[in-house]
Amino acid sequence: MWSPVALPPLTGHRVLVTGGNAGLGYFACEQLAGAGAGVVMASRSEEKATSAIRAIRTRVPDADITFQPLDLANLASVRAAATTIAEGPSLTGLLANAGVVRSHERKTTAEGYELLFGTNHLGHYALLALLLPKLSAAGTRIVHLGSISHRWAHLTPSSLQPATYRNTTAYATSKLAVMAFGFELARRLELTGSAATSVVAHPGLALGMFTPRRQGVAAHRDAPRWRQRVMKPVAQGKDEGAWPLVRAAGDPTIPNGAYCGPDGWFQLKGRPALVRAEPRAREANAASRLIDLSAELTGIELRF
Repeated sequence: MWSPVALPPLTGHRVLVTGGNAGLGYFACEQLAGAGAGVVMASRSEEKATSAIRAIRTRVPDADITFQPLDLANLASVRAAATTIAEGPSLTGLLANAGVVRSHERKTTAEGYELLFGTNHLGHYALLALLLPKLSAAGTRIVHLGSISHRWAHLTPSSLQPATYRNTTAYATSKLAVMAFGFELARRLELTGSAATSVVAHPGLALGMFTPRRQGVAAHRDAPRWRQRVMKPVAQGKDEGAWPLVRAAGDPTIPNGAYCGPDGWFQLKGRPALVRAEPRAREANAASRLIDLSAELTGIELRF
């Protein structure tokens, strides 16, 4: 398997990937398995996960990969998954990849929170808060999925719980929340002497039209040739977009609190590298308020 990342062999590693049955999460699972890691594919759908696992094993026949039920839009499911994961073998990595990108009308989680914020941030916050003692003891590398869209968002009470809904704004705000939490978690892990580390990674502009097909996996999306010609200079496939996530999860030289993404123009495409996040994503006061709100909404404290 071609790789732009000089990863050490990951034999003996065990990495949980949320949303691993499609898109970026699928290719992260495939790439991690190809490097020798054991992979736990967390997904809402066992049927889709089974299909994705079958696709991985056609390319990595000896892949060590298992399924974990998890619906991040339902805190009861998150709690059940956290209990199962905590009782299992230790994780060397946890890639918090799953998320909602599009919802043209306002939808909600099982608890009634706006779907994008509730899934992308609150669900992962709850999972990590529940697992943190286990992750700290194991020295787990926690990877949060950021986005270039965070450049156009702000963390304020009105943006986190807006009176009106717009999909693009909701997505960007949810991703800024993910990143702010990831960077603040890194700071607190270091302050408390935890062996765990927290980093953020993003895929650039990763589109289905440039993504290779995988049987039974939602990854490739057809597009007219004229659109492909227009987008090719600034976009890449989801297989390439997954590499910054995989490097963040498996490269021991990536430091706590780092931000990984493509090294090309505007971080849209390119080789995985350490890149710059907007200062607002590292603003500790806003992140602390976000964590307090997250604990209030989920009923789960972040304890070190």
